[in-house]
Amino acid sequence: MIVLGLDPGLGTTGWGVIRAEGNRLAHVANGRIRTDSAAPLGARLVALDAALAALIDRHRPAATAVEEVFVNSNPQSTLKLGQARGVCLLAAARHDIVVGEYAARLVKKALVGTGGASKDQVHAMVARLLPGVAIDGADAADALAVAITHAHHLASNRALGGR
Repeated sequence: MIVLGLDPGLGTTGWGVIRAEGNRLAHVANGRIRTDSAAPLGARLVALDAALAALIDRHRPAATAVEEVFVNSNPQSTLKLGQARGVCLLAAARHDIVVGEYAARLVKKALVGTGGASKDQVHAMVARLLPGVAIDGADAADALAVAITHAHHLASNRALGGR
């Protein structure tokens, strides 16, 4: 199964694609989608949507996972993050892909063992689970972590008889 993980952001959305066969994981691709900070909000969301559509068309994931929005001290940043996340959900829905949604703390706990793990710890664990992979920065590492978490949750669900 091909799984697309997304770490949404208006300025930079990280993405990671893995292949999951049971408990075995293999890296397919990863990267970042950047939008022009000088462009109007609507244009940035359209650019993000177009890039996601191309990514989905290229890799044809069977499943997608998106990190949930966390509320930070800046309400404007939180709102923009939510809008970018909405575009991620829409892109998957347009391709009839069911989306798993995971809180950042859950992803960190699933990969590192603690919900308070640092970005460096997440990056290191992703590199350990996908040896030899060149990870395109922290956003791509987070996206791969989301994809890995989703793949493990799907495998656990299948092992429990689809409950």
